[in-house]
Amino acid sequence: MPKIHPTAVVDPKASIAADVEIGPFCVVGPDVVLHSGVRLISQVAVDGLTEIGEGTVIYPFASIGHRPQDLKYHGEPSRLIIGKRNQIREGVTMNPGTEGGGMLTQVGDHGLFMVGAHVAHDCIVGDHVIFANNATLGGHVTVGDFAIIGGISAVHQFVRIGQHAMIGGASGVETDVIPYGSVLGNRAHLSGLNIVGLKRRNFNRETIHTLRRAYRLLFAPEGNMNERVEDVANLFADCEPVMEIVAFVRQETSRGICQPSSLEKDG
Repeated sequence: MPKIHPTAVVDPKASIAADVEIGPFCVVGPDVVLHSGVRLISQVAVDGLTEIGEGTVIYPFASIGHRPQDLKYHGEPSRLIIGKRNQIREGVTMNPGTEGGGMLTQVGDHGLFMVGAHVAHDCIVGDHVIFANNATLGGHVTVGDFAIIGGISAVHQFVRIGQHAMIGGASGVETDVIPYGSVLGNRAHLSGLNIVGLKRRNFNRETIHTLRRAYRLLFAPEGNMNERVEDVANLFADCEPVMEIVAFVRQETSRGICQPSSLEKDG
């Protein structure tokens, strides 16, 4: 039997695994699915068509699965799916999708969402991400695996954040960030590659060196972006991380690619 505090309000229609723990003053709606090992510490509110994966822990005052902050939302039965073994800290908000964005917001596995982080409607967030305090996503944002969003940062709607990217604290991100890229600043600019992150995840020196060479060529002053992307693709075809960047840049986007400022090219 689930361990449910007597002050919690849990709809009998909710699907709750036998070893779930629901702490004091939590509220769980009728369409919620809580998988094995989920813990709601206290004062957590979960509603809507929300599914929370096994082992995920949610801390006080988090609001999960409630109505999206989108005036175009008219009550359509959209979903929020949260993966396994996430830590969702105090005051975090995550909203379901909308008809205009595929009806789904999805969060991967093993993420850390610190105090006050926000995942808006129709976002797709990968595995092993870290959102520092008050990091916020606008609607329809995609975030790749192992990306880090610094504290008090805001990502504009429809922006793509590539895997292993690093968003510096207090940044405003209006354009797509390449995989392995590092950006910072109000109206953020690309400041190089996320070298610290690459080393922490055991990328070897040769791969890092190759990524830096590719980065310099991709953002060189000569030619246009399309020409430089083709050059990078031809010269570094055998390097999978570089080709991930190439594939990212080639994808259609409404936001453009985040660029270095003052011709910062050294990665």
